Amino acid sequence: MLRLTKKADYGLMALKYLAEQRNGSAHSAKDIAEAYHIPPQLLAKILQTLARAGLLVSHAGTNGGYALSRGATEITAFEVIRAIDGPLFITSCITIHGTCDLAGHCTIKEPLRKVNDSIKDLLNGIRIADLIETGDTEHVGSGAPVGGGLVSIAV
Repeated sequence: MLRLTKKADYGLMALKYLAEQRNGSAHSAKDIAEAYHIPPQLLAKILQTLARAGLLVSHAGTNGGYALSRGATEITAFEVIRAIDGPLFITSCITIHGTCDLAGHCTIKEPLRKVNDSIKDLLNGIRIADLIETGDTEHVGSGAPVGGGLVSIAV
């Protein structure tokens, strides 16, 4: 079973929170951390990472904080996960550096590449806006993961 890191889960939760704010104003890391019972210092680092990746805009000052850089329908779960955890590879043979030493004899590389691509496509199809349940606020403050089945993917 593949699992998202806690950081990626928290990042998705933070973007969901910001997407739920209808006015698009900036919200502090503290506000988001309190809403989901996330360690504030960890969330601050995650938000900084997402801002560097261009998914959030950081506003300084007393009314500062973070806001989405684009609409919630334009940001994918894959972008958030990649910004926090780096490239998605389900095996060590599929890397950014090419193939492993067994590439000439391996019989599972192609099927695993297809699985990897399917997971990437699935996550690219999930928008932050999809994580918002209109009229349902039971997730706020419950510490529940975002998106239900998004936290773990059975392979």
